[in-house]
Amino acid sequence: MGIVNVTPDSFSDGGLYLQAPAAVAHAQRLLAEGADILDVGGESTRPGAQPVSAQEELRRVLPVVEGIAAIDSPQAGPAPRTGSAGPQISIDTSKASVAAAALRAGASLVNDVSALRADPDMAGVVADAGAECCLMHMLGEPRTMQRDPRYGDVVDEVKAFLTQRLEFAVGEGISEELIMLDPGIGFGKTVAHNLELLDRLDELTGLGRPLVVGTSRKSFLARVIADSQGPVIADSQGPGGSEERGRRLAGTIATNVLALERGASVFRVHDVAPVRDALALAAATLHGRWTARRRGTTPRS
Repeated sequence: MGIVNVTPDSFSDGGLYLQAPAAVAHAQRLLAEGADILDVGGESTRPGAQPVSAQEELRRVLPVVEGIAAIDSPQAGPAPRTGSAGPQISIDTSKASVAAAALRAGASLVNDVSALRADPDMAGVVADAGAECCLMHMLGEPRTMQRDPRYGDVVDEVKAFLTQRLEFAVGEGISEELIMLDPGIGFGKTVAHNLELLDRLDELTGLGRPLVVGTSRKSFLARVIADSQGPVIADSQGPGGSEERGRRLAGTIATNVLALERGASVFRVHDVAPVRDALALAAATLHGRWTARRRGTTPRS
């Protein structure tokens, strides 16, 4: 799952793809690198992020969804490395009106970080469209989620939450076979919580749904590596510094390989090519091969 942020304030690439042509060109690059799903978002969910209106979110994402939906035309540019007819488009939103418009424009998956809690109309939109959806665990909401998050047992609590939200979604008419689950790495978790979730990710496979993991470029990766290897050099501080970027990419690859081994099958990343290659090699070692996901099917690791 390649990330297409159409935002000015996302933690890693905010502002780079705010204009629709740049975002669609970025999506084409991700497809050429081997992305199977393109996740388009118009509202940052980084810690402390401020909400935007539905009107503004639609203004940002709708031209991008429409542009990506046209990529499989002969004039649209390079074909996906996977050889599929065209990309599956995911809309990263918690607003029903944004999801509905994106689904009409060509999206077929709703990635809702609120797990259908933020908007009472969201479950109905997904069910009526027969769309896939991803339900994610988050403690609180983006503005407050990193203010001293606490759990008794983070894995048990995340599992209980995802179980409840899965049951809710099915009760609202969403087919269980169209639901994916995301433990929400970095969403209301400390470094220790994130590592515990990764270590015990296999405990969530018992829920019977595909697991989505999103560790890409997150700050806890560089913090763990810095703690073990020494502080980042002064002129490379922050996500824009070359050493910091390298540590976050290395951490992204390592955590996705670990997640694959523990049962995850959808990997939400900024850097598609290196992560996909690492997953292919890991899968060849662990299972024989990694079969890329196709829309409407259950991913297999």
